[in-house]
Amino acid sequence: MNSTQPIDAVSLAIIEQLQEDGRRPYAAIGKAVGLSEAAVRQRVQKLLDQGVMQIVAVTDPLTVGFRRQAMVGVNVDGDLDPVADALTAMDEVEYVVVTAGSFDLLIEIVCEDDDHLLETINKRIRTLPGVRSTESFVYLKLRKQTYTWGTR
Repeated sequence: MNSTQPIDAVSLAIIEQLQEDGRRPYAAIGKAVGLSEAAVRQRVQKLLDQGVMQIVAVTDPLTVGFRRQAMVGVNVDGDLDPVADALTAMDEVEYVVVTAGSFDLLIEIVCEDDDHLLETINKRIRTLPGVRSTESFVYLKLRKQTYTWGTR
């Protein structure tokens, strides 16, 4: 969250409404949270502008032509930031997090097939300056993917 101000209960309720259905009309959200359609529209725009939330279509990559998905643990020598920045810039990388524990970074990558996965890990990630080692966890089946957390 980029905002330094706490999110009030009404904004949290708006977020919950959109998590249930990202296409829910502002008028319907307004009825549910006790605001006018215009007030909901303004609050949603403010939440978007502050980086508190995004409204996106979420897919299962395996069903839309990307046959290989993996979580990769990355260990780094020295400063994490340049490696994290380089990983963030890669199209195949959809998630980068700095961690405490066995890995310095965890990344999620989506690839077209095994050859693409191998090329991404071996030729692009492992060769980044500062990358000491990687460990890959290939996804075999997506069992649960939800984005309805974070408001209760």
